[in-house]
Amino acid sequence: MDHPPPSRTSQRTGLSVLGVCFVLSLLGRGLGESFTVFLLPISQSFGWDRAEAVSIYSLTALCSGLASPFVGRLFDRSGPRLVYMLGLLLLGGAFLGAAIAQQLWQLQIAVGLCVGLGIALTGNVPNSILLGRWFGPRLPTAMAVVYSATGAGVLVMLPLAQLLIERSGWRGAYEMLGAAMLLLIVPLLMLPWRRYSAGVAGMSPAPTLEPPDDGWTLRAAVRHHAFWALFATFFFTAIGMYAISAQVVAYLVDAGFPPLQAATAWGFSGVVLVIGMLSVSWLDGVIGRRPSILFSYAISITGIVLLWLLQWYPNYIVLSGFVLCFGSMIGSRGPLITATAMKVFHGKQVGLIYGTIAIGSGLGSAFGSWCGGLIHDLSASYNPVIAFALVAVLLGMIPFLVVPTLRER
Repeated sequence: MDHPPPSRTSQRTGLSVLGVCFVLSLLGRGLGESFTVFLLPISQSFGWDRAEAVSIYSLTALCSGLASPFVGRLFDRSGPRLVYMLGLLLLGGAFLGAAIAQQLWQLQIAVGLCVGLGIALTGNVPNSILLGRWFGPRLPTAMAVVYSATGAGVLVMLPLAQLLIERSGWRGAYEMLGAAMLLLIVPLLMLPWRRYSAGVAGMSPAPTLEPPDDGWTLRAAVRHHAFWALFATFFFTAIGMYAISAQVVAYLVDAGFPPLQAATAWGFSGVVLVIGMLSVSWLDGVIGRRPSILFSYAISITGIVLLWLLQWYPNYIVLSGFVLCFGSMIGSRGPLITATAMKVFHGKQVGLIYGTIAIGSGLGSAFGSWCGGLIHDLSASYNPVIAFALVAVLLGMIPFLVVPTLRER
């Protein structure tokens, strides 16, 4: 069904919605990923081994994933204003709580549980539902822009966090970041959320209207092979990505790069991630979804190999190749997988269904980061961690090779 072209006013409003979603995703994901910079000073401060410290990061990913279906349900019932406000409130309170933590469990609750929930409330699940009301068939492109906020967040937050740590210590850095998030709640509440929630007439319904329904419920979706194929793709890919990304700054420091250079280099992945997101989404329209996704996996695998080579060739050429390949593709598949899920399972419960699929990403992120830390502790080497990540990424691409529904989308 063709939709009438939106008016200029609607286009401007849609772009402002896209901008708000981008900023919120940047803050949530950027603050979550900033723990890769806090990892070494926190573990050194308390004398913890790598697995103990990484468990905090793992809980962040786990809670973010497990909360996804509940966030989707809350969004369906209460709209974006409440969801995003709760997200910023949790992020700000979590960082202020982390600043006074004295035990591992306290950081696990603050940075693990609360930051994970904050990321879920400001992240891809609410953003994809809201943007679907404005961009319709152009949702993959809109989501590519929002997914690239992960990279922008890494680019901004990692060097910023490192500078704050060097100036005020890790506790002072957490205090300043937490206070900033709480202050942002005021301008957030002043935005025209009723207009934002309404969407474009004919593109997607207002919350008060009966949405089009293809009959999908969560009960029916979990009995469909595409549900578990998408879940598996999220799960295994996240294992591979986060087994590496949780320790990448520490890895670069151990390879001989100064801490600020290591944080900045990994932060620069935010620039190439934007390019990667938009490039893969552009390829989707040129060569199709499945070839585009498989291409992104090939580039990710190349990046993992370059990371392995950095142990013996710690130079800026290999480092740049790793950041370019691995960094540009770390979330590039997300918009296309999101669009696929929302196309397959379109209906009243799409937020709940997609949120449940997204649990796979949270579980994989948590399992991958924690296992990566444990493998490093047991082996005293990064090589088994890199091998573990490589196998997981290969498993993540299999559904797009063998599942008929995903091959056709």
